[in-house]
Amino acid sequence: MATDTPSSAPPPAAPAAPLQVLVPQILPALVIGVGASLLYIGISEAADQLKDVVWDTLPDALGIGGYSSLWMIAVLTTTGVAVGLVVWKVPGHAGPDPATTGLEGPPLAPAVVPGLLLASTLALAGGVSLGPENPIIAANIALAYGLGSKVAPAAPGALWVVLASSATIGALFGTPVAAALVISEALTHRPSGRGSLWDRLFAPLVAAGAGAMTASLLTDFTFNLSLPQVTDPGWGDLLAAMAVATAAALFGLLSCYGFPYLHTAFKRLRHPMLMLPLGGLILGLLGALGGPLTLFKGLDQIKELTSNLGGWSSGEMAKMAVVKLVALLIAASCGFRGGRIFPAVFIGVAFGLFAQALVPEIPPAVAVASGVLGVLLATTRQGWVSLFTAAVLAPQPSMVAVLCLASLPAWLVVTGRPQLELDTSGASLR
Repeated sequence: MATDTPSSAPPPAAPAAPLQVLVPQILPALVIGVGASLLYIGISEAADQLKDVVWDTLPDALGIGGYSSLWMIAVLTTTGVAVGLVVWKVPGHAGPDPATTGLEGPPLAPAVVPGLLLASTLALAGGVSLGPENPIIAANIALAYGLGSKVAPAAPGALWVVLASSATIGALFGTPVAAALVISEALTHRPSGRGSLWDRLFAPLVAAGAGAMTASLLTDFTFNLSLPQVTDPGWGDLLAAMAVATAAALFGLLSCYGFPYLHTAFKRLRHPMLMLPLGGLILGLLGALGGPLTLFKGLDQIKELTSNLGGWSSGEMAKMAVVKLVALLIAASCGFRGGRIFPAVFIGVAFGLFAQALVPEIPPAVAVASGVLGVLLATTRQGWVSLFTAAVLAPQPSMVAVLCLASLPAWLVVTGRPQLELDTSGASLR
């Protein structure tokens, strides 16, 4: 009886050339990049329009101060009621517990997206101390995965996830570099696929570039705080950056250690119509204590902080940093839908200005960038993103080396410690 031998077996199929794999990905990456950016811009614009009505038009019509203590308490409590109703009654309940979600995650069912975006828009407009990043990324992933799986069912599902997340991160930060750093860090933890790193980053960079350019053309937001230039940093600047980044990391870790306890306390209330209104009331009281700059996601507010350099006392900056840290913890613990990176940037800026007010010899760019670097390292545990965000706030070539070195002692402080994210059991991730 004849048997097959190795010489008679058919040769294995040759792997596809990189061009054959990468070129077909360009069109879907462009489409997803533009679409993800447009969704982000649309939600941001809707939130801004509602914010203007709630914080300007309505109080003016009533003849009361838009940012009076009573109005802040009333609006944030009402926002808690409104978001609670969405979480309770809208199909999908606005997605999973936001304390357990980060920039990455499995695709949600498309039916969850409307409730998630509505809850996020209400929170953004109502002054809640959370950003748009987590809900927008989750919504874009759900939509891209759902549509992509129907249009090209043979394509791996992970492709739609990485394209949507890259596109949204590019739009959020205004540059594809941020997306490249996030994706490359994820690939380091979970290497997969064939080809070089740049082969695997090719399509995500196309999506991120399309998302960033769309946002750049349609909006005028920039992370650049126009801080005084540091043209020739010396050893003193380096030591200051290391000290501020490390101290800021320790400060940020306070939120990570407190997060599971606050989350557990709110969970004991069991119902969103108890958790969210109570959270809104506490946020209103914190806003009355810290002032209107401690409300909202924080990116517009950091420009107000840095536009008045030298005009803030160390006590004022310390109060804002502490109030914003507590507000972020309350908002994330009670169930408001939103991201934690943008408020953490405000905390880092306030902490850096606190340090600069204590030691005026520290250049503002060094203090602010190092404060943001330390807080983000503590809360996100994503080194490249933390370094990138700190660098774009003070985009000066001379600062890059200083921040790279300042990240090292700060990383020793935070590595292996709890993160500002919980698992499904309510325990801290590490």
